[in-house]
Amino acid sequence: MLILSRAVGEFISIGEHITLRILEVNGRQVKLGVEAPSGVKVYREEVYQRILERQGRYAAPESVPNP
Repeated sequence: MLILSRAVGEFISIGEHITLRILEVNGRQVKLGVEAPSGVKVYREEVYQRILERQGRYAAPESVPNP
């Protein structure tokens, strides 16, 4: 897992076509803006899990090795 520190107004780029912008930080809550091509579906985790459950698929948490 890559952990980044960003301030309000700063960006994080994922590949060439996806950008996350930090819009607001209020205590422990962070508001993000996501810019992605219209063909890229972006979901909150709990919504994505419900979609998978309805499709009869269950997403196992990814195993990420620690270097």
